[in-house]
Formats: sequence, C-alpha cells, structure tokens
Amino acid sequence: MSILSVALTGNPNCGKSTIFNELTGLHQKIGNYPGVTVDKKVGVVEYKDRKISVVDLPGTYSINARSQEEKVVSDYFRDNKPDIVVDIIDASNMARNLFLTLQLMEQGIPLIINLNMMDEAERHGIKINEEKLEEAFGMPVTSTVGRSNASVRTLLDVFTNTRMSNYKPSKLLQAHIDKVNALKASDKPADEIDEEIITARYDFIDKVMESAVTINAANKSLADKLDAYLANGVSSLVIMVAMFYLLFQIAFNWIGQPLADMLGEFFEENVAVAASEAMTAAGVADWMQSLVSDGIIVGVGSVLSFVPLIFTLFFFLSFLDGTGYMARVAFVMDPIMRRAGLSGKGIMPLIMGFGCGVPAIMGARTLDSHKDRMISILITPFLTCNAKVPIIALFAAMFFPNNAADIVFAMYFTGLTVAIIMAKVLGSTMFKGEESTFLLELPPYRMPDLKTVLLETWDKGKGYIVKAGTIIFAMSVAIWFLSNFNSDGMTDDMSESYLAGIGSVTSTIFAPQGFDTWEAGAAIVTGVMAKEAVVSTLGILYGADDVSTEAEDADETSEVMLATGMGSAFTPLAALAFIVFTQLYSPCVTALGTIKKETQSWKWMGFAFLYTCAVAWIASLLVYQVGKILGFE
Repeated sequence: MSILSVALTGNPNCGKSTIFNELTGLHQKIGNYPGVTVDKKVGVVEYKDRKISVVDLPGTYSINARSQEEKVVSDYFRDNKPDIVVDIIDASNMARNLFLTLQLMEQGIPLIINLNMMDEAERHGIKINEEKLEEAFGMPVTSTVGRSNASVRTLLDVFTNTRMSNYKPSKLLQAHIDKVNALKASDKPADEIDEEIITARYDFIDKVMESAVTINAANKSLADKLDAYLANGVSSLVIMVAMFYLLFQIAFNWIGQPLADMLGEFFEENVAVAASEAMTAAGVADWMQSLVSDGIIVGVGSVLSFVPLIFTLFFFLSFLDGTGYMARVAFVMDPIMRRAGLSGKGIMPLIMGFGCGVPAIMGARTLDSHKDRMISILITPFLTCNAKVPIIALFAAMFFPNNAADIVFAMYFTGLTVAIIMAKVLGSTMFKGEESTFLLELPPYRMPDLKTVLLETWDKGKGYIVKAGTIIFAMSVAIWFLSNFNSDGMTDDMSESYLAGIGSVTSTIFAPQGFDTWEAGAAIVTGVMAKEAVVSTLGILYGADDVSTEAEDADETSEVMLATGMGSAFTPLAALAFIVFTQLYSPCVTALGTIKKETQSWKWMGFAFLYTCAVAWIASLLVYQVGKILGFE
C-alpha cells in the first residue's frame, strides 16, 4: 500500500488540530521535535487503497524562525518534501491568516488552501468566493467546518485526487514573488527590505480580499460584545479571577483532589496491603516486602494519586482554551506581566503553579519565546503549590496559633514576590538580549470540540504518568533504602539509618538559620521527593506516627508534635525561617523530572535545583538573622 505524506500548517486557533484529530483519531503519535519542547504530532489514516501519513505542524503566524514554532515549521519545509501541504485558514479572519500563506508560497511550496470554520464566517457576515480565491493564487481551494466529521473527511478525497504538480502560481502571485525576490537581492539595509516585503505582502492580501471576500459590516459579532467585558477594563480582571477561582475549586476541591485522595488511599490501603499479604503467603523476605509495599507501591502510588487532579485541571484548561477565552486572559495580563519581564501568556503557568508545579511547568510550552518558556519554568517552583500548604499550616498552627492565617497568606505572597524578582533577575542576566515577542490574535468565541479537548487532556496526562512515574519509581527505592539501612545492614531505628546520617550532614548548613537538627535536615532531604514528606518525616522522627499531612488537621497535628518534643527543637523564629526555606527550595522530584523533560536538559534541571536552594537559603538566613537583630528570638 503506497503512502501519501500530508502536512497541515496554519495560524494558531485556525482549527488545524481539530482537523488533524478528526482525520487520525487515536492513530497518532505525540512527541517533541529534536532540541525543542514543541509538540510533534503524526497520525496515519487508511483511505481506499492509500495509507495517508498526516503531520500536524505547530501553529505559527510566520516562518521567520524567531520562535520555536516558527523554526520547527521553517526547518520542516527545508528538510522535507511532503506530497501535499494544506494551509488551514480561519475563514472568519482571512486577512491575518493569508500572511503565512504568502510566505509559504514565496518559498516555492505549493499549497491546498483550506478555508476552515466556514460556519463562523457566515455568522459574521463574511462571504468568500472560492473560485476567485483559487484564481488569485493559482492553487486549489477547499472548505471545511472543522468540528464536522463529514466535512473534514471530504479532505481525504481531495488528498487522493489532487496532483500538486498540475498547479502553478497565478500571474498575480508570480509577480508578487518576483517582487519579493528582487527586494531580497537589493542592496539596502535589512530593516528597510523587511519593511518593504511586509508592505508588499499586505498589498497582495488587500487585492485578494477585495476580489474574493465580501463582509457585511453591520453584522457585529458576538465576540465584539463579549470582549467589551471579558477583554477590556476592570470587569475583565474581576471575571478572570472569578473564572480561575471556580476552575481551581473544581480541580482541587470538588472533583480532582477528592478523586486523588481516594486513589491514594486505594494504593496505601488496598494495593500495598494486598501485595504484602501475597508476599507473606509466598514466603518473601521481610526486607523485600517492605521495599515493595512501603517503598515502591506507596511511593509510585503517591504520584499516580495526582492523576485525577492533573487530568481534571488539563481538561478544564483545554476546554477554556477551546472557547477562545484563554487568549483574552493573556491579552488582559500583558501590561502587568511586562513589568516582570514576561509577556501576557506567562500568567497561565503562574496560575497553575498555585495548584501544582508539574502542570505549571508543562504549561510553559504554550509561551511564544524561548526566554519566556525558560523563565516561567525556573520561577514556577517558588509558588505555593498544594503540597507546601501542609508544612505552612502545621508550623503556623504550632508556633503562631494566633496568627496562623497571616502566616499562610504571607507565604503565598512571599512565593509570588520571589518569583517576580527572579523573573527580572533571570531576564536581565542569563536571558539578557532575548526578546519576548507578544503577537496574539483574539480568536472568535466558540464551543470547544470535545474530541480535541479529550485528546489534548490525554496527551498531557499520559506524559505526566510515564515521565513522572519512572522517576518516582527510582526515587522511591532510593528513599526506602536510605531510611531502612545503615552500614551494619537493615535497621528498625531510623535515627541510625543512612537518612539520619544525611540529615546530620545537611543540617550543618542551617546553623545560621536556627534549625540545625538532623531531623530537620532529613525532612528537607525527603521533601525533595515530595513536599508532603516534610511533615510526615518530622512526625515519624519525633514519634508522632499518625501525623496527618492535611492542612485542615494542622491544629490537632501540632498538639501531637508539641507533645513529642518538636516544639523544643524549633524556636518560633527558627520555625518561620524553616517555613520560608521549604516554601522556596528545590522543586519536588516530579517537578524536577518535568523540568528535564520540558527543557530536554539535565543542566537546566540541575540549575533549577541549585539556584532555588540557594535563594531559599539566603531568604531563610535573612529572616532568622534580621529577626534576631530585631529581638524576635
């Protein structure tokens, strides 16, 4: 069976991914292009006697190779010659979309021009004469309604029946191409040439629009009416805050977190117990039982328990993105985010970071520039994720019972403030000179395609399971070994374990902060595994075996731990310094693994670990030493 290669290209929000998903369904592979974090999507569909390989190229406004997406598209066409290239155009916003069309044709790439979202164009009073459009370019023109399976499947007939070698640029297009080539070869300053080429492109687009498109100007779109409230003025900020408050209530309180808790209990109370009973019946050695039940199952299970939360969060974020609202959020936040050295799109990872660092780091891939992506990834760990709340709540209830709420609020504010400061620092040093571009097209509001939302949710959730699960598996074994063994072999006394030894070494660097006990050092080490482990480790080491890590149980937990000696191990000022350190230091192992995956670099993962620890050490040092000077010790 012969294989027909097809590449889909187009602007962001043109419905390209919806068409790709309708064509290929589940028969697709998701990965990354070499050296970048941009998604690589390839699918296969069999139609009649042909096998059709479809590549969904990243959405981009141009191929000037400024952003990762532009570079991927430019490099793809430089290195590949697909049988058919389909340029998918949002029919309700043709003028903007045709800029990429012209650039591709200037490169000598023959195209099928596909007018997508024709239903929305008609609702906006836009009528397109396909014959006139085909005449203007000399290339075949088709039309689809992206969410209509029947409409999209007609493209398969177009693919198998079209021979691009039969088409050549029209006289009008060829004259434009000749003009652009002449400008590129002229002896002028580069900026001047670029400006004239851009002007020539828009002159050509104006001619095409005049001959092939008619617009009923009296038909004011729904988007214009909604944008008066959702993308302008104080109301847009109020609605945005309310929208995300509702989203996080759903993800972290109403649906995602309750399911995560149930799954976590299932692993601990059912899977671990059943495995232990089976191994006991089989006569497996005690140390192996402990490794499997207490190490691997509980460790990996603790990560997999986040799966409902991750899937819920990504589902609603993908749903909101599909409505066109997320573009408005970036637009509204751009003036504010510029002050921190990021573009408006940078607000999305930061918002997610208050729930969980993993989806926040993954969310940075949506940002346009390398600078924005890297800065967002590197500052996200400072934010107060859900896993840090139990630490803050426990210490606040134990050492500051009359001001616990103030302490919790102060830590959220501290994390955000440090993130903003470090964004400025990183932007002025390590990423100095890299421009943060912000080119944004506000798409029309629409009902999201559920199939596309579900596929995007599965793609991101699957990546979390595979990548995070493998790293946690290895770390679970390591932590179990360190806490159960010493130089003499297996021990029942954790204070004599390798972990205690590591804690003793680690604690020495915290003498200036006032918490230089080996228990505190051990808790900080296990906290790299998962921030929740800080509370449970301290509880075990101080004899409170049933310490809860839930924030709402902080009062009861603090009473237990005060009674077991932890109260005398920390002064209130040292406790505050400890809170600040755990708020700011290293991301958990899962987040570090995600940084490695997103940056495709062990170097950046190591840098994230070291520099966050350094910032946390300095901040906690200032808290303790300044507090002592002011007489709070």
